[in-house]
Amino acid sequence: MKILKQLFGISIMILSAGTIYGCNLNAHKQETASLLTTPVAEKPAEQFVKIALLLDTSNSMDGLINQAKAQLWDIVNEFTHARCGNATRPSLQIALYEYGNDNLASSEGYIRQVLGFSDDLDEISEKLFSLTTNGGEEFCGEVIQTSLKQLDWGKNADDLKMIFIAGNEPFTQGKLNYKDAAHNAKEKDVVVNTIFCGNYEQGISTAWKNGATLTGGDYMAIDHNRQVVHIETPYDDIIIQLNAKLNKTYVSYGYFGAQKEAAQAAEDSKAYSVNKGVAVKRSISKGSRLYKNSKWDLVDAMEEEDFEVAELKDQDLPAELKGKSEKEIKDYVSAKKQERMEIQKQIQELDAKRKAYIAKNQKDETGELENAMLNAIKTQAAKKNYKWD
Repeated sequence: MKILKQLFGISIMILSAGTIYGCNLNAHKQETASLLTTPVAEKPAEQFVKIALLLDTSNSMDGLINQAKAQLWDIVNEFTHARCGNATRPSLQIALYEYGNDNLASSEGYIRQVLGFSDDLDEISEKLFSLTTNGGEEFCGEVIQTSLKQLDWGKNADDLKMIFIAGNEPFTQGKLNYKDAAHNAKEKDVVVNTIFCGNYEQGISTAWKNGATLTGGDYMAIDHNRQVVHIETPYDDIIIQLNAKLNKTYVSYGYFGAQKEAAQAAEDSKAYSVNKGVAVKRSISKGSRLYKNSKWDLVDAMEEEDFEVAELKDQDLPAELKGKSEKEIKDYVSAKKQERMEIQKQIQELDAKRKAYIAKNQKDETGELENAMLNAIKTQAAKKNYKWD
């Protein structure tokens, strides 16, 4: 499972630097404006962290995909605590591509967009678990270029835009030169980070390091088949039990409400099928600010400024709310919201204890590269006035 943790570790590092840079830009603009006009209290503009994961799904990459399934929640949980210098917290969006698979169209360069930028964590999880491997041609430059063209990266200089590409064949394969793709990435202010699945020096000799360096990104090599040891804690079972209670606070509505509620439970089961540790991390993510489901959950929907309960049709409501008045619906949802907040608070408190337990019991053999990466992130973030809390 180490790869995606390392992969995500790198992403957080770049996030820290880039997002802070955006914060500093905002601070400078506000300072300049204050010299010219009377300061007006305004809500800070929303900032985005956009991450595109480009995963090799050829035959040799089963380990990579399995680790990707496990490590999604590490990146989410890390971003939960990220805060910009102007006190705002960035929103996270993740896109997913697969490449190097014979099942994909040769006319498309054996490349497929699995998911465009999304903040729906259940959907992201579902798409990761849908990936399968098969032999194929692996064109790194082309998949980078495809993601640059197809995805909506936006034009906000304060947003952090990152690509993470993982694979094990030479970075130079394919008709499109990876250097041209890197040039286009720089033009869009997108940082490319490369993860070679194999020997570190081999990754350098096959241009994986250069592929990252050209955009100011990071290069690393990992053993994608190595198993990551999960350190069990006395809090794991309690967190998983709280997750089951948390699910009962969701009030589905609309055409896809019941379907999305079922998907939530399905992704819980998939996480547990990997191991208990993944289920725990997913539960912690669901207790965070980044797990929002306003498109199908009334509790989250009522937090949106433009949402009106009065506009809901009876057929869009769950059985327990059909025929109820607007006040009765609001009271019911308010009670669910309060219950959810209490459960999320318990999960967060237990997670703090869990982290302390892991830190105390983590041996040298499990203090792996991802921890070194996180330390580097914290160091760089401090220099950029980025904060974690």
